[in-house]
Amino acid sequence: MWMQTTDPLGSLALSALVAAIPIIVFLVALVGLRLSGILAGLIALVAQLLVAALGFGMPLTAVGGAGLLGLLTAVWPIAYIIVMAVWLYKLAVASGRFDVIRSSIGGISKDQRIQVLLISFSFGAFLEGAAGFGVPIAICAALLVQLGFRPLRAAMISLVANAAAGAYGAIGIPVIVGAQVSGLEVQELSRAMVLVLQPLTLLIPFLLVVILDGFRGLRETWPATLLVTIVFSGVQAGVLWFLGPELADLGAGLAAMVALFLLGRVWQPRRVHREVGAPEPEPHSANVREVIAAWSPFYILTAVILVWSLPVFKNLFAAGGPLAALVFAVPMPGLTGSVQTPGGDVVTATWGFTPINATGTAILLAVIVSFWTTPRLRAADLVWTLVETVRGLWRALLLIAIILVLANVANYSGGSASMGTALAAVGPLFPLLAPIIGWIGVFLTGSVVNNNTLFAPLQVATAEQISVDPGLLVAANTAGGTAAKVISPQSIAIAAGAVGLAGRESEILRASLWYSLGMLAVVCLWGGLLSALLL
Repeated sequence: MWMQTTDPLGSLALSALVAAIPIIVFLVALVGLRLSGILAGLIALVAQLLVAALGFGMPLTAVGGAGLLGLLTAVWPIAYIIVMAVWLYKLAVASGRFDVIRSSIGGISKDQRIQVLLISFSFGAFLEGAAGFGVPIAICAALLVQLGFRPLRAAMISLVANAAAGAYGAIGIPVIVGAQVSGLEVQELSRAMVLVLQPLTLLIPFLLVVILDGFRGLRETWPATLLVTIVFSGVQAGVLWFLGPELADLGAGLAAMVALFLLGRVWQPRRVHREVGAPEPEPHSANVREVIAAWSPFYILTAVILVWSLPVFKNLFAAGGPLAALVFAVPMPGLTGSVQTPGGDVVTATWGFTPINATGTAILLAVIVSFWTTPRLRAADLVWTLVETVRGLWRALLLIAIILVLANVANYSGGSASMGTALAAVGPLFPLLAPIIGWIGVFLTGSVVNNNTLFAPLQVATAEQISVDPGLLVAANTAGGTAAKVISPQSIAIAAGAVGLAGRESEILRASLWYSLGMLAVVCLWGGLLSALLL
């Protein structure tokens, strides 16, 4: 049995620096050398394999097992979810319903600044709360392109907007998992999230408008921007504080959409802002029934996802449940029973195959129901849109697979824990740096859930050593992770595939990088100040 270590070189700082080499290589390849995402990912993967085997002494059998787990996870559930979500969107386009959706949005406002607040921020948060896993990024970025946004701008804006909702995606799973692995109460961590992350959430609508049209745009749209900020953040904070994380995104996103719709009935910006070359939206001519029917794929999606998220449905597939036999846990050779963590636990890594209760299956059901309720669609349309979806996404999915292989090797070699432990060694300054650990975790794994699984226990252990509220540090870990989702290779690959920029991920990363780092800086400074004030 191989004993995992976080300090194989006898110096924690040096070990952490070596563990960070693949991340540095990936960023340099993408930003500095401007290589494609796949090529940069392959180079970084080679660096990660060398670091794991030579730097951390990871046996080749364990390296292979970790890589296999990453590859299988990329296929199921991640690729499954992304393909199903984009397929649903393409069906809406093929049916002609998307034209009605586009005109209905134009009916609320022709101004692209308002459209971003409505789609990427509000509707994106609603989808994040329902599905997560890149679904809102893919759908909202594609929606913006259809409304006349340049693909690069649409991808970047959707990534930045997602930072307001990423911590509570898929019915609050990141916070729920963070509480479970750290021993905190879910409600305790939810309230800590309000204290740590809500100030950044308040700023994001203003940031989106500034990105589009500078401070002049902010002066011209302040009624809408302020309304969205107050409604969204107020509802999200209230739900988190009194109810928990499950409905934080769904409630906030829906309330913000309704608020914008009502405001649009009585107020519009004096100057309509549209990007150069963006076509004017067609006049809004559909009646209420047509608009409701056009949006139905997304209503259906939300309803099915909510059913899949209900405890009574989940219990059917839980251990001892009537459908538990339909849940398969496949042990990973080379990992399960063959690796021991520094804490003495034996690794039991398994790949979960859940054909019925997977989120992707819920989206597939939404696709089928949408198809059967749309008379204009034929079976040939169903097949053709699926083929087009896979054809447009295969590069993005390949990059996701590469990154997940890299991330799993980093995690099981001890490299990720090495970087986190090195940052934790700074003692009293740690609250200032705690979000950076979450940022690294999400950059590596592409998932706030995986980040909390990996680093929330470390945050709690460090909090106890330096006498800081553990909830604040786990919340800071989660908040740092949401900032990293803006430039996570997995998120960027999804955005690139959705807007037709597969192979040009480096452009999206360069456009988004400073926003991610700026958000991280805000969370670090606020988290450090908050921990000092609450001592």
